[in-house]
Amino acid sequence: MQSDRLPSVTIAEIGELALIERLKPFCAEGMVGDDAALIDVEPGYRLVVTTDVLVETVHFSDRTTPPFAVGWRAAAANLSDLAAMGAMPLAITVGLGLPGETPWPWVEALYQGMAACLKTHGGAIIGGDLCRAAQRTVSITALGQVRPEQTIRRDAAVPGMSVVVTGPHGASRAGLALLLEELAVEVPTPLKSAWIKAHQQPVPRFDAIARLHQIIQPGEHFPPIAGMDSSDGLANALLQIAHSSSVGMEIERSRIPLPAQLSDTVGAETAIEWALYGGEDFELVLCLPPNLADRFTSAGCATPIGTVTPTKTVQLISDANGPGISLTHQSFQHF
Repeated sequence: MQSDRLPSVTIAEIGELALIERLKPFCAEGMVGDDAALIDVEPGYRLVVTTDVLVETVHFSDRTTPPFAVGWRAAAANLSDLAAMGAMPLAITVGLGLPGETPWPWVEALYQGMAACLKTHGGAIIGGDLCRAAQRTVSITALGQVRPEQTIRRDAAVPGMSVVVTGPHGASRAGLALLLEELAVEVPTPLKSAWIKAHQQPVPRFDAIARLHQIIQPGEHFPPIAGMDSSDGLANALLQIAHSSSVGMEIERSRIPLPAQLSDTVGAETAIEWALYGGEDFELVLCLPPNLADRFTSAGCATPIGTVTPTKTVQLISDANGPGISLTHQSFQHF
């Protein structure tokens, strides 16, 4: 939670060097102080690097995202990209652009959120950069490692693969709707809390990747796997994988997992719209060989929602006999 210490002190009053000293306790010991960080990668692994930028009024605001949640979401978004590659986390660096009048407690709570996410899911802060800016900007670069044969890529899908997702979709969009007071109906407190938490503190699915590795027995050939995360929307992920792999997909609408009581609360059409295009659910969308998909779903790690086809179009199928509806890019776009 946000600290209430020194409520009147701003980072301009603290100064850059003193601010860095205050941030050192959130970082891995001995990492901050040189021009760059040094980390070891185990033999036989590839380094995986991803960067994500969050800008105030574009990705977060005080109305919907307190600073602790900004920090958690910033870390989780990058960790989710590592999970989408099949990698495990090593570390992150943090770049901050801040107006001088930013209160120190806001920055402290931001780092508390990042540190809490990393403590839960892995990795450590090993450095970064600070600068003055017209609006608050958080840029994170995350580092992970993966064995080459276990890398998940968007271009590895082939016809006949099963399409699975690691969890329900639409909860984050429901949480945002609650924070923006868009819902005209009363939502029970447990649901409200769950949906808001899904929006403010998403979970990178390293647990699903670890379980996938456990299901593939030692000595068993690790098959090609296609996938990415659904942070920009489930429909976007399906379309991106299909485009990268030059394939199509048939997705069964009734199989798409939704949060409990979402359809009852907002209606079936809005629920499926939020699941497909709401974004920021941070689940994994994977294309697996059918036998591996069966084992993965039987272990309770995912839900099968469709099949990879050679058609190069992504169709949402409502029933066995009805015509498919082509999915489109309606999710959040930066430009």
